[in-house]
Amino acid sequence: MFRLAHISDAHLGPLPKMSLRELASKRITGYVNWQRNRRKKLFGDTLENLLASMREAAPDHVAITGDLVNLATRTEIESARVWLETGFEPENATLVPGNHDAYVPGALGRAKAAWRPWLVSDTHSPEEPLFPSYRRRGPVAIIGISSANATLPFVATGDFKRKQARAAGKLLDRARDEGLFRVVMIHHPPVRGAAKWHKRLRGIGRFGRMLKKHGAELVLHGHTHLDTLYHLKGRDGQVPVVGIASCSHGPGGGTPPAGFNLFDIEGEAGAWKLTHRRMRMAGEGPGFEEIQEGLIGSGAL
Repeated sequence: MFRLAHISDAHLGPLPKMSLRELASKRITGYVNWQRNRRKKLFGDTLENLLASMREAAPDHVAITGDLVNLATRTEIESARVWLETGFEPENATLVPGNHDAYVPGALGRAKAAWRPWLVSDTHSPEEPLFPSYRRRGPVAIIGISSANATLPFVATGDFKRKQARAAGKLLDRARDEGLFRVVMIHHPPVRGAAKWHKRLRGIGRFGRMLKKHGAELVLHGHTHLDTLYHLKGRDGQVPVVGIASCSHGPGGGTPPAGFNLFDIEGEAGAWKLTHRRMRMAGEGPGFEEIQEGLIGSGAL
């Protein structure tokens, strides 16, 4: 059995001090949102308690689906690198960026450089794009897709374009030929209606066509801060698409409290068994409790 954990949307805080020059951009809207809303929800030792609970479950690998930071300042990106180094060996954790990691032009490039050990494929040439990424861990192929890009104020859309779709399709075929269980990671939910119009993924239809042609066994995303389970049509059946609450969100507010997903993967090509457990913060205490368990994917049919 291979155990995969999934967390997302840490939004590591608090915000650093920023100059007027840094705020003279889209960051001003994010700064106001942080002061009025987000800092009140992402508080205390919620994230530390979640990581302790997750580690007790002894996952073989951790999937992190983006939004490590808030406004993607240089200080935040560097602090997130230290956080990754402290808590996650690159061999045992895979990251894809989110829209907050690409908050303003130039930020995504800095984040890619700082967080490269957790982003890069097992074998990667400097002249190749960083995404889609491909990592093999035991019987699992982890394919990372970047939907992150800088957008205008009050917009948090993502992009999935043709070039990345073609490359990801080839990786999905490669993993199928190798008899691997295929996990696709992306920040924005690739499902119509899963996010509001101004936060949607542009290229949802392209993503769906990719799954229909090449298939996958599991898709993981973040972005909405919601505990969700959708299904998309794949090459050989329905593909579960699973979202998760912010791993830093305390109790109260309009979205669920902090949680993480656990997936137990067993079997072999053509006969996979995927068990999903959703863990959620238990009240205001440090513990996390299981709120959902069951087979998902083709093994549940």
